[in-house]
Amino acid sequence: MADLFDRFAPLMAQRDALLGDGGANPFQVKMDEVLSQTEAMIEGRKTILVGTNNYLGLTFAPEALQAARAALDACGTGTTGSRVANGTYSGHQDLETALCDFFGKDHAMVFSTGFLANLGVLSTLMGADDYILMDADCHASIYDGVRGSQAQIIRFKHNDAADLDKRLARLADKPGNKLIVIEGIYSMLGDKAPLKEFVAVKKKYENVYLLSDEAHSLGVLGRYGRGLPEEAGCEDDVDFIVGTFSKSVGTVGGFCVSNHPKFDTLRLVCRAYVFTASLPPSVVASAAVNLKLIQRGGALRTRLMRNAAQLHAGLSGLGLKIASDVSPVVAVVAPDPQVAVQFWRGLIANGVYVNLALPPATPFGFSLLRASLCAAHTEQQLDAVIAVFAKVAAEIGLIAPAKRKRIAAG
Repeated sequence: MADLFDRFAPLMAQRDALLGDGGANPFQVKMDEVLSQTEAMIEGRKTILVGTNNYLGLTFAPEALQAARAALDACGTGTTGSRVANGTYSGHQDLETALCDFFGKDHAMVFSTGFLANLGVLSTLMGADDYILMDADCHASIYDGVRGSQAQIIRFKHNDAADLDKRLARLADKPGNKLIVIEGIYSMLGDKAPLKEFVAVKKKYENVYLLSDEAHSLGVLGRYGRGLPEEAGCEDDVDFIVGTFSKSVGTVGGFCVSNHPKFDTLRLVCRAYVFTASLPPSVVASAAVNLKLIQRGGALRTRLMRNAAQLHAGLSGLGLKIASDVSPVVAVVAPDPQVAVQFWRGLIANGVYVNLALPPATPFGFSLLRASLCAAHTEQQLDAVIAVFAKVAAEIGLIAPAKRKRIAAG
């Protein structure tokens, strides 16, 4: 008799083959004690954290901690209700106002996670006679969101404006709305969308909207940290911006902002908003404070990109393959999943934590050691990270030991 989980047997067999002898499990890392934005105790060892997405290091911002404590004392640990029931407090509305001011948009909705923001907005916006054209490398939350819609889904080649143009041209005479879905910075490889090119394609056709997920570019790109649309000078051309508070904002939650005059209709028809408990007041309070810190955080962005350049140069100088140009996400490409697991275990054993990302969850079938930088990383920490990468890469045969010694000595 078939078991409920039998269909996952091939996946579990692949996991068992990769993890083998019961060594460190890259998918169940436990931080016994968080020491700072950049260090934690893992298995009794002080470990440099280079895989947390804590881009600006705001998880320990004193102002945010103070605001969270005050909200906790005043309003308790949670709301116990959805936004349309008893779950809207003054803090939720204040945060939405802060998001409108931050992005210069007329409307904002706050969701309980970034995943729910994508799931809710994308499953609701487009109807049965509409079309969603999504970049092939979009995040899992985007895939789940578009699958929940009634629209016809069309994937175009990653970051390929010409392919998008070709696919929109085929739909030009068809009724219905079209929604282009992209990301500002793609989470696995760290590459940016060619937003200006996508906007130019969008403007060629009627009834076409553009949604950008700015999860990994919020706080990182643009003079004031508003993400890729600000950096590219295309803010008025992006109809919907979705994002999360779990990266640069340093807490948890999601949002969508827009200038569409009927945007608030979503508050009554978006199931991921209507039927989900709202964020705790302490989380909302810390997010509002950190948004202000992001807006005036030019020095943090400068340090973040300096750190990104240092790690990118150090790892590429070892002869390792890096998946994209300089970005706060620095992804090292391993030859295959088995080598990637061996590499990851060597890094964690030597006090460096990165993310292990394997196919089919990665673009191009890449096996990745994915690092994400923090503005709080010091030059000395990143030198130590590069030295550990060199040591482990030499031990597993990815670079020559002699080259490793030259890099370490330099």
